[in-house]
Amino acid sequence: MAKSAGFCFGVKRAVDMVYEQIDTGKKIYTYGPIIHNEEVVGELEKKGVTVMKELKELSQQEKGIVVIRSHGVDRKVYETIENSGHTVADATCPFVKKIHTIVQKQSSEGRRIIIIGNAGHPEVEAICGWCKSAPVVVESEEEARQFSANPGEKFCIVSQTTFNYNKFQDLVEIFREKGYDIVVVNTICNATEERQTEARQIAQKVDVMIVIGGTHSSNSRKLYEICKAECENTYFIQTLEDLHLELPESARSVGITAGASTPNNIIEEVQNYVRINF
Repeated sequence: MAKSAGFCFGVKRAVDMVYEQIDTGKKIYTYGPIIHNEEVVGELEKKGVTVMKELKELSQQEKGIVVIRSHGVDRKVYETIENSGHTVADATCPFVKKIHTIVQKQSSEGRRIIIIGNAGHPEVEAICGWCKSAPVVVESEEEARQFSANPGEKFCIVSQTTFNYNKFQDLVEIFREKGYDIVVVNTICNATEERQTEARQIAQKVDVMIVIGGTHSSNSRKLYEICKAECENTYFIQTLEDLHLELPESARSVGITAGASTPNNIIEEVQNYVRINF
């Protein structure tokens, strides 16, 4: 069982903030799912929390408290929510907030921002919205090698907090080889790096690996990719109900890890099931 499995600091802070707002008795909204875990979002909805998906809903809904998701939002969205008449509770992960500050400063000073991450991920979309000039999002080695710019252009490279650490280093090296004037800020949070390292080490030792995480969770998907590369019998599940193991007869050990948005009760259910049945 991975010691680092389950809620990271930023996710726990965000979920706790929503529960604190519920206690006020006011109408509570989150702008987008507070975290990428359907079970957690579902539990909050049962307690009356509504997920807003578009800005136009701000004027359509009863005034209340809008909690900004842990992934953050771009600057214009933030300002629109602030000016909407709703009260704002900002649950943006502090590590993500730090990236907003970095890209805002570096782009103001004339550096073009290169974000290493998944283009469609809400965290990356939010980071883009704090850049003063059009940023570039790069996810693959192919994209990095194809990238070209004017000789005198200056860049600042940052990363999505949950990106694969080794892959980030590889992509940065490709940009260094191009000879650009670049400032590199490794913004992968320590919890992500620790979680990925531990998952890799466990997957190397076991016969079967189980990764628990939300279907839309980027960091959980990356854990799956890392484990799959080390252990062929790696399974990605969201809850115990998804666990349909076909174990080889030679299986002697099972490893378990979980993404940063996976609540402890789900991890414990899977762990207990595995102990009883295998």
